[in-house]
Amino acid sequence: MAATHSTQRCFIRNSLHSPTCPSNTPTQQASPIISRRSAVILISVLPLTQLPPQPLLARERRNRKNIPLEDYQTTSDGLKYYDLVEGSGPVAEKGSTVQVHFDCVYRGITAVSSRESKLLAGNRIIAQPYEFQVGAPPGKERKRDFVDNPNGLFSAQAAPKPPKAMYKITEGMKVGGKRTVIVPPEEGYGPKGMSEIPPGETFQLNIELLQVATPERKQ
Repeated sequence: MAATHSTQRCFIRNSLHSPTCPSNTPTQQASPIISRRSAVILISVLPLTQLPPQPLLARERRNRKNIPLEDYQTTSDGLKYYDLVEGSGPVAEKGSTVQVHFDCVYRGITAVSSRESKLLAGNRIIAQPYEFQVGAPPGKERKRDFVDNPNGLFSAQAAPKPPKAMYKITEGMKVGGKRTVIVPPEEGYGPKGMSEIPPGETFQLNIELLQVATPERKQ
């Protein structure tokens, strides 16, 4: 009976990190006690490689940095494009008036973009979409107007010049869609170049379709 009480006292002392038990009592090691907080911390620092693999997500398609050339589709006139996002809204048809944001990227540098911020009255910044008619000859949408506030402060600026490829490659896109296009010089900025795009160079065009106004059908 005395030995039992001695063993119990030793176990309690060991659990509290007290001095060792008397020599006549067999040494017993206390089980480690892990608090809930310690368990959470331990789980959070485990290597990610120990976690089960996650399924492929749709956003991986959008975030692809290097798209193999064989994954691009080719139009009847030879333009290569790849849909990062299919979109789910109305379809841009030939003759439709559309609003897009576009970026012309050359060797990782955005040279021309509708997303360029414009500083207006009140130190506010906007980026206005580019509006044009699908299939129309390029060159008619060089100026865009907007009213900055209800007081009527007005500003008008020249719109960024898109490559002529954009006027036809947008056909077939759906609102919400994002398309990347390989633009050769003859469909881009030709022998003159534009901003950081040198003369006669191929570059990448990224288009995001924001809005479509379908033309009225003739009765």
